[in-house]
Amino acid sequence: MSYVAGEYDVIVIGAGHAGVEAALAAARMGCETLVLTINLDMIAFMPCNPSIGGPAKGHVVREIDALGGEMGRNIDKTYIQMRMLNTGKGPAVHALRAQADKFLYQHTMKETLEKQERLTLRQGMVEELIVEDGVCKGVITKTGARYLGKAVVLTTGTYLRGKIIMGELMYESGPNNQQPAVKLSESLRKHGLELVRFKTGTPPRVHKDTIDFSKTEIQPGDEKPKFFSYETTEEVPNQLPCWLTYTSAETHQIINDNLHRAPMFSGAIEGTGPRYCPSIEDKIVRFSDKPKHQIFLEPEGRNTKEYYVQGLSTSMPEDVQLRILRSIPGLEKVEMMRTGYAIEYDAVIPTQLYPSLETKVVKGLFTAGQINGTSGYEEAAGQGIMAGINAARKVQGKEPVILDRSQAYIGVLIDDLVTKGTNEPYRLLTSRAEYRLLLRHDNADLRLTPIGYEIGLISQTRYERFQDKVKKVEEEIERLKTTKVKPTPEVQQMLTSLGSAVLNNSVDMLSLLRRPEVTYEHLHALSPAPYELTEDMKEQVEIQVKYSGYIEKQLAHVERLRKMEKKRIPEDIIYEEVHGLATEAKQKLAKIRPISIGQASRISGVTPADISILLVYLEQYNKVLAARG
Repeated sequence: MSYVAGEYDVIVIGAGHAGVEAALAAARMGCETLVLTINLDMIAFMPCNPSIGGPAKGHVVREIDALGGEMGRNIDKTYIQMRMLNTGKGPAVHALRAQADKFLYQHTMKETLEKQERLTLRQGMVEELIVEDGVCKGVITKTGARYLGKAVVLTTGTYLRGKIIMGELMYESGPNNQQPAVKLSESLRKHGLELVRFKTGTPPRVHKDTIDFSKTEIQPGDEKPKFFSYETTEEVPNQLPCWLTYTSAETHQIINDNLHRAPMFSGAIEGTGPRYCPSIEDKIVRFSDKPKHQIFLEPEGRNTKEYYVQGLSTSMPEDVQLRILRSIPGLEKVEMMRTGYAIEYDAVIPTQLYPSLETKVVKGLFTAGQINGTSGYEEAAGQGIMAGINAARKVQGKEPVILDRSQAYIGVLIDDLVTKGTNEPYRLLTSRAEYRLLLRHDNADLRLTPIGYEIGLISQTRYERFQDKVKKVEEEIERLKTTKVKPTPEVQQMLTSLGSAVLNNSVDMLSLLRRPEVTYEHLHALSPAPYELTEDMKEQVEIQVKYSGYIEKQLAHVERLRKMEKKRIPEDIIYEEVHGLATEAKQKLAKIRPISIGQASRISGVTPADISILLVYLEQYNKVLAARG
């Protein structure tokens, strides 16, 4: 028998990486918020790799921080190694990656949630949504407790009808042998949401003392680490290294000899797996001409002997996994502490969502994270903060916050999901963003901090610091424009040493900085700024000056496309009545129901001709509305 156990503004179901961001955002924006999770000890748990960041993913973490989220701050407190990737390439693809102390990460995040005002944590399994007249009014747990809410955010990760698969062994389970959520899938279907079956996997964990590190290559962290959060000032001492090894010919032979026992190839797995994070057996089959594959050995924390075997995700039987491990250089005598496994789970088809992440069929119900068909902690957290923001704003009677593709990787991620959908677990890549030069790791604060401040997630103190940075960067660029450098012996010697052409006449410092080989530090040595600039400010000056031409071109392109984003499409439009539209366009537009011409133009199967017809129709439609009004 059910009973009312509490009433809240926002209810968040799940406390993984999406759930914690959603809950913190809603509570910090003034909403009484409840988090319901199957196990309070698994808050922000890392069931797969013990790391945060990497290409595109690291950008998302910086964006979460710029909006006022928690992931960046949390990893900066708990990392055991910090490394900037792609430093040999341009700034658009520089990406920060941190190895986490996974136990400290989750405990620190749990502590943050416990201390947050207006946030209540409750252990319980949600089995049913309370929906009245197409509006979500709350949830019911396994114990019969009814929690009423004005908005509900679902962040169930891989728990919905979760099934662990390891060789011939299969059983219902969430990740890491947690309870799965079985009945909630039924409730979602009952209320009109279409679900799809996806799969992901994880590699075995091994005991540190049984690894022969002399046969591997050391991978140290950066000597002077950068941070994910704009608020972090102190580094964590004593970074731990990772180690690199490779599969061998014997590894490949063991896998090929046992493919008949691999669920990936025996038909035991029905869910679609992630293309960009394949299992080792999938890699061996798909890339049969490749003699070896990289394997990274990553510590899971300072106070554990467990090492994560990155690159060896597998659902092979346990005995085969051990043989595979012991065929790898450095792991000949290794002891396996946990076996790898595949996990199947239900996900919501994301084209059923508005760009605010509210579902179209149930008002007041938002979804975020792997339930929306994504893979990765960072993609989950990025969706989580936006779902939390928009759930809070819905409760407060405000318009949703929607980031466009030129503003953030989070905008690219959500737009791809709700406009194109995904037929496999979606992973964010830098190549998915058409405005990569605008969406850099270094400028997330310039893009998003004003938004975070406006919605109440960035404090006044932090915003004033941000404004000071913007002002000093602008002033320094202006100073470089107006400060002349004469062809003195000191200047000529510096240019010669850099392999740069010497000066014939005086030039402004801005022109000099545009030379690829000249850095801001070189100019600063010649003529220091009259005010103190942080490393962050210096970096911003240099990037803005060196890439100004490319940036201006992208901004001009964005401005043209923004006009299409501003052309809104009424919610009640009947696409069948739009004469001239192709049948496929009518079907796709009716299903996805885009909110703007810009979004409509990105739907697969909708042609430029269809968009032209739609624009003409909207003009007539608006005239009729105006005449009626």
